[in-house]
Amino acid sequence: MASAETPEQAAPSKQEAHATQPNTSGPRTVGIVGLGLIGGSFARGYHAAGVTVYAYDINEDVLDAARVDTVAGPLTTETLATCDLIVLAAYPEASLGWLEDNAATLGAIASSQAPGPLVIDTAGIKQGICSRAFELAREHGFAFVGSHPMAGTEHSGYAHARADLFVGAPMVLVPPAVSDIERLTLLDRAYTLLEPLGFASFSTTTPEEHDRVIAFTSQLAHIVSNAYVKSPTARQHHGFSAGSYRDLTRVAHLNPVMWSELMDANADALVAEIDHLRDALGAYRDALAAHDRDRLRALLAEGDRIKRALDDASSN
Repeated sequence: MASAETPEQAAPSKQEAHATQPNTSGPRTVGIVGLGLIGGSFARGYHAAGVTVYAYDINEDVLDAARVDTVAGPLTTETLATCDLIVLAAYPEASLGWLEDNAATLGAIASSQAPGPLVIDTAGIKQGICSRAFELAREHGFAFVGSHPMAGTEHSGYAHARADLFVGAPMVLVPPAVSDIERLTLLDRAYTLLEPLGFASFSTTTPEEHDRVIAFTSQLAHIVSNAYVKSPTARQHHGFSAGSYRDLTRVAHLNPVMWSELMDANADALVAEIDHLRDALGAYRDALAAHDRDRLRALLAEGDRIKRALDDASSN
């Protein structure tokens, strides 16, 4: 009898391969505050790299689920002292609340076990959280760097967290206003501690610049997508839609509690972007209402030209 052939196994993807790489230069122990999509992905990514992970979440059921296969135990005063990195991944107000409650402990650890853990956040806005976090870090003597991993999905919650979510993704870092030497030291620590997660690139900016740009690149896109599906015609799209509809509506599905907090905290910059978009849409509407095909053609050509220039710039 001929033996059955064993099918060749597919080679692992870059994401799968990186998620199983041993940690050789990063942290030994990490603490995560908030086990949603982002915090859960930090936890799973570090666990896959062999890092011990402790976590805190207000939902005991989520924490219990994470302890089954990822989290070694709860993030307490005792386990906090063993951490090289603390990741604040709850909503901004909740993250600041935890930091307020634990700032003195972090300072005491940094004093007795220098340099102590580096604290980062993952919020999609930076001015409010960085302003208070920088102040607490100066007052109590621990290290804080704002961060924003540019990765995610339209889903939320620990159930959707992935060990490879950050592989190949950009990371934006927001260091405090300190001397060049202190700044470089902080950034070097951040690069080393984040290395096991596979970020493709790091950039630095100020809280103000971050929030101004993110109003356009992220928050406006979510509002446009969310508003677009409110057309009555959306209920009749089946059989008439393909890639364009799918691309434009992907992030209409969102977490309204989280996004309303982020958008409200960045309202001035976001309102300015909405005003720019409203004016641009008004020009298209006016050209259509007047049946001015030349004007419409010019508007479409202008948008196409700008997009091509942006694509060329990003590829160079």
